Amino acid sequence: MRLRADFWVAAYIRRCYLEGAAAVLRKRGAEEAGAIFVKLDRLDGTVALFGPAPQSWTMDRPEERLFAPVPLAASTPLEAEERLAKERAFDPDLWIVEIEDRDGRCFLDLVGPPA
Repeated sequence: MRLRADFWVAAYIRRCYLEGAAAVLRKRGAEEAGAIFVKLDRLDGTVALFGPAPQSWTMDRPEERLFAPVPLAASTPLEAEERLAKERAFDPDLWIVEIEDRDGRCFLDLVGPPA
């Protein structure tokens, strides 16, 4: 059974603070099962965006909340905001967390496409 989104987000924000990164909840989504997106600001003018990993990538770990990088052409804050606006239009129940970390740490369980 997967942890509720509201508990996961609260724990994630706390972990970011414990690791020395600033974190803020920008948008609250559905408490139990909302999709979670994380915007990472590296404080050098570049950002990274992470979203839920496709289910086909996580078949062996269905109970975990796994993330994948969201492709951005230029990695600019404006591009990330445009992508988040599209995601919000598609799914108004999503969560958005923004973190700032000069070292570019995201503190997420990341996966890539299966080999």
